[in-house]
Amino acid sequence: MNLIIRKATIVDPKSPFHNQTVDLKITDNIIEEIGVSLLNIDTHQEFCHENLHISQGWFDTSVSLGEPGFEDRETINNGLMVAAKSGFTGIALQPNSYPILDNQSQIHFVKQKAANSATELYPIGALTNGSEGKDMAELFDMKNAGAVAFGDYNKSISNANLLKIGLQYAQDFDGLVIAFSQDDNIKGNGVANEGIVSTRLGLKGIPNLAEELTVARNLFLLDYTGGKLHIPTLSTAKSVALIKEAKAKGLRVTCSVSVHHLVMTEEKLEGFDTRYKVLPPLRNEEDRQALIKGVLDNTIDCITSDHNPIDIENKKREFDLAKNGTIGLESAFGALLSVLPLEKVIEKLTFGRSVINIESQEIAKNKKASFSLFTVNDAWTFEKEHLLSKSKNSAFLGQKMKGKVIGIYNQGKLIING
Repeated sequence: MNLIIRKATIVDPKSPFHNQTVDLKITDNIIEEIGVSLLNIDTHQEFCHENLHISQGWFDTSVSLGEPGFEDRETINNGLMVAAKSGFTGIALQPNSYPILDNQSQIHFVKQKAANSATELYPIGALTNGSEGKDMAELFDMKNAGAVAFGDYNKSISNANLLKIGLQYAQDFDGLVIAFSQDDNIKGNGVANEGIVSTRLGLKGIPNLAEELTVARNLFLLDYTGGKLHIPTLSTAKSVALIKEAKAKGLRVTCSVSVHHLVMTEEKLEGFDTRYKVLPPLRNEEDRQALIKGVLDNTIDCITSDHNPIDIENKKREFDLAKNGTIGLESAFGALLSVLPLEKVIEKLTFGRSVINIESQEIAKNKKASFSLFTVNDAWTFEKEHLLSKSKNSAFLGQKMKGKVIGIYNQGKLIING
């Protein structure tokens, strides 16, 4: 659709129009003109909204959708519509469906299902067959089919030699390996952060060491092999320090943090509410502050919702037995703006494209039109009526929010929330 967006404040430090309030004329999915009070001779639809801001399209590096196999949790079509109405023009799809996305036919399937959506889908292929951590999957075939990275969702590779070979092999085609970092032997049967809260509640603890030991090992492997490594969803202060040290040495490592780890702590577990059971677990306030500092000083490259729909049968049950995960697309922007400055939120919601080597589009003339649309001043509370996903396992219900997502313009489509 051809469109004129009226009186939009641009938030894009790479754009010559950064922090300016302008009109944007979009023709055939290209920004034809940017200026004040642009003329429209009835050829373009018009869109305006109070306190309208736009930025480069947001990208989420970790989204689970369920399909194929777990369509009761979420489908690809509805999940991509949720992402669009949550401000995301692109998502990286985790391989934790049934069957696991561990071959080229599965990669082709999810890409075909997403072909006509406004939000673009970039599949992550499993690093190992069936995500079982035993044999390496056919990475090059999946790369040719459209996989943008390789990793086993929320599963650490216990066999160090397997991860070493994966890093070496992926270098042949500049592939990105994703290494979730958790020592399962140290985690044991833990279900919550090891500390005062877990002790008081009688919950088995997961010490910070379970993550940090594996982060350190994975960085040693990267130092030995070379290549590119992404370590997702950091949760501890020591993990941030290890990444900072590795980057100073020149290693090609990137990392992410989830929205819920920036906003919440283990104190949320007081009521044994399984909506707050996530992996890695919510940590203490000291760790949360270290994660925020890591975002602000750019040790942490990007922020993910780590959106993981779980059906009620697997979520609303005894804490020890409930599955880990929270949905987070709908609440990501409003929650982040309550703890971080606007420009930093936008930076970290867009940098995921660089992590997986996808070209980003600055807001300038003759560039592809791909925007997230939002406001910045609204104060509100996230409630059940704001949930768009099929599964309702949100840790953010009742959370105070700042700013609202209006929608996106991408792939020639304007998708508005509400």
